[in-house]
Amino acid sequence: MASLRRTGETGTGSLRRTLTFRDLIVYGLLFIAPMAPVGIFGTLQAKSHGAIAVVYAVATLAMAFTAYSYALMVQVAPQAGSVYTYARVGLGEGAGFVAGWMAMLDYLLIPAVAYLFSGIALHALVPSVHQWVWTALAVVVTTLLNLWGVRVAARVGFAVLVMEIAVLVVFVVAAGYALIAHGAQRSWTAPFTGEGAFSTGAVLSAVSVAVLSYLGFDAIASFAEESAGGARRVARAVLTCLVVAGVLFAVQTYLAALLAPMPAAELAADPGRQGDAFYVTADAAAGEWLQKLVAASKAVGAAFAALAGQAAAGRLLFAMGRDRRLPGAMSKVDAGSGVPRRALLGAAAVTLVAAVWAARRDDGLDQLSSIVNVGALTAFGLLHASVIGWFRIREGAEESSVPRHVVVPLLGLAVVVAVIVAASPTAQIVGGVWMAVGLVVLAVQYGTRARAGGGAE
Repeated sequence: MASLRRTGETGTGSLRRTLTFRDLIVYGLLFIAPMAPVGIFGTLQAKSHGAIAVVYAVATLAMAFTAYSYALMVQVAPQAGSVYTYARVGLGEGAGFVAGWMAMLDYLLIPAVAYLFSGIALHALVPSVHQWVWTALAVVVTTLLNLWGVRVAARVGFAVLVMEIAVLVVFVVAAGYALIAHGAQRSWTAPFTGEGAFSTGAVLSAVSVAVLSYLGFDAIASFAEESAGGARRVARAVLTCLVVAGVLFAVQTYLAALLAPMPAAELAADPGRQGDAFYVTADAAAGEWLQKLVAASKAVGAAFAALAGQAAAGRLLFAMGRDRRLPGAMSKVDAGSGVPRRALLGAAAVTLVAAVWAARRDDGLDQLSSIVNVGALTAFGLLHASVIGWFRIREGAEESSVPRHVVVPLLGLAVVVAVIVAASPTAQIVGGVWMAVGLVVLAVQYGTRARAGGGAE
């Protein structure tokens, strides 16, 4: 492997097309993480009153609309930047900036959540070392891999992904044996009906957190300029990841909900027990060996989910820097590794601060999880609007395309709005403040261009 020495930087727009279809799937599934529900299982159980199977069914449906819109737009604009680029093409420069700005909140904080998961899991294995130390170490290691180059990170990520899937298979087999040998802790239908009265509002509130498990679509779309197979391959990878993730999430959460020794009401009354609820379930189902195996897998898997997220964040900052929506220094590409080094380091710095801050708080996981999703969901809403803007308004597609280019995006937009409305007040406030700051920045940029004689683009 090449060293991490500084080899100089090229100009803008010179990312290399080296990623295969397998590499794209690896990045997507790494970011999504096959066992993503492990870290938020307790939170979702508490929020949904035990109806976690319904939560993931609704979340998968919501992401299906979003994945379809991504698959359409990545073929229209196969460039780095993901939803920022799509909104700019479909709705105009201003909407593109807002989409990129809101996605930035998502892209910079999702890795922080994943690093926090890693820190929690490692602390469970080695309690003598505080979880913020483990969290910071995970940031440093994965940042170095990202700086090494996209292909190197993909190869290491593939090995980690195989390990995660193997551990998930072990959990499913052990859980199945426990159910046969000892029976379930609650009704077999409880993960669908909830524990007590079913609440649609509670389920939607949980969905606003559950969508965090699926946010690997952006990671794939962000590598459009580095895909050796073109935009169609990227679109296929997006949809493939959704199907695989949906099946994996449904199976593991259903089994865990049946075996969980703590009722949903008990978890809701004691938030401090939500973070390790899945590990406690694994221990109760098969013993300490399974609890430690799942914790070790989650520690490594979450760190590499953050690696993929950090890489995607770097591409977003790169794209916005190339368009002068952020400082132009962000658009420089390292000549040796072929990655946007400065953008990656900028993303890593923000992520490190957020992850360590959360790791030092008892409610850090809940705070970060809820805040992240509002940014992502707002960006998803603009993505759906971009599909309509491009295909129906700008291109004037035929009436036969209305179901694909209007109905499906509108359904996706409706789901996104419903989940945002059900999000926590803290998340809504932070999202609103971040949006307001972005609009101020946009106004300043337009004013500066107008004074310079260039006008608004």
